[in-house]
Amino acid sequence: MSSLTKVALVQMKMDADSKKNLSKAIEKIKLAKKKGVQIVCLPELFLTHYFCQEENHDNFAIAEKIPGRTTDALCELAKKISIIIIVPLFEKKVSGLYHNSCVVIDEKGKIFGHYRKMHIPDDPQYYEKFYFTPGDLGFKSFNTKHGKIGTLICWDQWFPEAARLTALKGAEIIFYPTAIGWHLREKKEFGKSQLNAWLTIQRSHAIANGVFVVSVNRVGIEGKKDKAIEFWGNSIVFDPNGNIIAEASNDKEEIIICNIDLSKVEKVRQHWPFLRDRRIDQYHGLLKNPSDE
Repeated sequence: MSSLTKVALVQMKMDADSKKNLSKAIEKIKLAKKKGVQIVCLPELFLTHYFCQEENHDNFAIAEKIPGRTTDALCELAKKISIIIIVPLFEKKVSGLYHNSCVVIDEKGKIFGHYRKMHIPDDPQYYEKFYFTPGDLGFKSFNTKHGKIGTLICWDQWFPEAARLTALKGAEIIFYPTAIGWHLREKKEFGKSQLNAWLTIQRSHAIANGVFVVSVNRVGIEGKKDKAIEFWGNSIVFDPNGNIIAEASNDKEEIIICNIDLSKVEKVRQHWPFLRDRRIDQYHGLLKNPSDE
């Protein structure tokens, strides 16, 4: 296996029509393949507007089984053009039990991996606890033809434990399908610091774990005028030293393509041996809440 892997980040603006979003994603995946891409990642919940801005039981009708209609279509595409696709979905496990999930479809058109979002937020206009049960599959690394990849989702980005455990599973690249943005009423005062915090935490995961971090966000303004969210784009790739090797704008649909040299993982970990120097015998406190003695 070559140490070079070409990845694509599909930064999209979502339509209210899921069929249009799927068609757009398929066209962008095809364009990425024409440029030699081997792994492509779509944004979190890419089939729809970000419906978690409100608590509405009607939205459960959006959920689908895995495998199901969307994975069937993208499995067919992956096989036809020989590409690995990371597909985030609103998953219906059984009646009354739903997950914010993503699957990895390999170049043969098979579902190769399945991850369910572990950390579920409940913030103004991010009412995900109303819809999603926390993941029950654990943290994952999938040994694909083009590298070992881990898949985490959006809110997982803020937890160093998630990145560390995914890296310990063997991941060389951690993909974060994402839906994050500014509340328009807060953007002027807090927007710059919020975006900087988001970029900083992902850079820290890359450095602390000696991995590539790939975050794929949506763009566009969604929601009611007085409570709309402006999704801030800025899809980005960090190398294991925390350097930016590819980045998107904050307001445009783009396909960001870059080469990832997986040999850097070994080299960086040799020079910055953070994994070697971990004191796992002293980390029992991580299993306690802050108020516990």
